[in-house]
Amino acid sequence: MRALALLFFIFISVGSAFGPSDPFWSLWLYNGTWKVTRKDQPPQTLVNRCSSFGKFFACEQSVNGDSVALLVFVPGRGPGHFFTQSIKTDGRAGGRGELQIEHNTWTYLSNWNDGGKTTYYRTTNVYDGRNHIHFEQAESTDNKTWVVKSSGDEVHPPGSKR
Repeated sequence: MRALALLFFIFISVGSAFGPSDPFWSLWLYNGTWKVTRKDQPPQTLVNRCSSFGKFFACEQSVNGDSVALLVFVPGRGPGHFFTQSIKTDGRAGGRGELQIEHNTWTYLSNWNDGGKTTYYRTTNVYDGRNHIHFEQAESTDNKTWVVKSSGDEVHPPGSKR
């Protein structure tokens, strides 16, 4: 039991040296290089270069060496809740999203209104330790019935920079 408690403590405190007093401590877990695999697609390399400054936490995301977006987080409605904004390299930003972190499950929610028709998006990341994430990306037209559009795994390769 002590070993399990120690592993959980290590898992939740890996983000930064600042620990839980830093509102962004959990987000540091996503920093670094990840190998992404999806069914029927070639593997990709995702790199998150994250930084915290003031009331903002941001990660520049690159895929296979090409910068694709800046993902910005600000504290939301309580512990583990963040508002998010994704900014593409052409300067366009999507709508405000939300992230809720509960234990090892991170749920990103957003929506897009296209001329009166709203599509809801949900990405669920389930962490299995520090170095493995299983993800599912789903869509809904009513925010109740979800259709999984993609899923896969992200693995932090041994020896890669964190």
